[in-house]
Amino acid sequence: MIDRRRFIGVVAAGVAATMGPANGQSPGKVWRIGYLSYGDSPGGGNRDPHPMWQRLRELGYVEGVNLVVDSRYAEGKVERLPELAADLIRLKPDLIVSRASPANLAARNATSTIPIVMATGMDPVREGVVASIRRPGGNVTGIMFASDTNIIAKRMQLLKEAIPRMSRLAAVVPHRPNRDPGVDLWVRDTERAANSLGVQVQLFWVEDPATWADAFAAMVKGRADAVYPIEAPTFGARSKQIADLALKYRMPTLFGARDHVAAGGLMSYGIDVREAFRLAAEMVDKVLKGEKPADMAIQRPTKYELVINLKTAKELGIAIPSSLLARADEVIQ
Repeated sequence: MIDRRRFIGVVAAGVAATMGPANGQSPGKVWRIGYLSYGDSPGGGNRDPHPMWQRLRELGYVEGVNLVVDSRYAEGKVERLPELAADLIRLKPDLIVSRASPANLAARNATSTIPIVMATGMDPVREGVVASIRRPGGNVTGIMFASDTNIIAKRMQLLKEAIPRMSRLAAVVPHRPNRDPGVDLWVRDTERAANSLGVQVQLFWVEDPATWADAFAAMVKGRADAVYPIEAPTFGARSKQIADLALKYRMPTLFGARDHVAAGGLMSYGIDVREAFRLAAEMVDKVLKGEKPADMAIQRPTKYELVINLKTAKELGIAIPSSLLARADEVIQ
């Protein structure tokens, strides 16, 4: 007879043994990853990129067995990122995973030797993080969300098709302009795409989640016809809050990720975020196996999806054209 505590220990040891040493390394090797996020800590309501950690586990990296993860969260405060990046570097990680454009830039500025894998990013070339998409150079590689000019233009076209009367669009960012090159590029691309359709862009920023209601009230006062928030981790963490306020203020919404629409937003067009995080994990694996970030092309997820919440459309009194519904990858009833 074996007691329960000993049984659990034997099973755990067996699982670790069957997984074997990751990446052909010696059994005693323990990898250390520094994780730098622009968003909130899990305790703040943010869902960390679980698909990335799940994929790493599938590849043989298990926290408490052969992996240590040191996480730092800026909680939406750009000014905190340099200090948090320096803190991680002092721990001498084998690799840094950065999430969101401001964190990517902060990590790159903090070290030129420790490999960095961007778990998400917008346009790392225009933001000055890497030299090129195909051959990044330096110590940074990773994933880009492809929120570039073409994707934003596509979103504007889809929104205009759903709301033909739209003449004013509220674009929402997590902080004031000129503090993050990624945000500034997104604003310029949005203005260019919207203006080409005869739509004027009104810029709003929400640095404190408690001010979302004030922001929506200001959008209504400015007679905005729809709202388009940037793909920021701090916004993704509050998708339900944003969707509920949009319904309360009778404001159609456009997003870059499906989760916002599942929470009650009107529509989204963008990549499969879970695929992006899993790709990031695979790039982490390759770097730890010895591949050099300088030679690893930046990856773009290949799947784009249009998601429409028909229930929300009906509550807002919006008749989505049948031609647009037919092109949707998912329609939430």
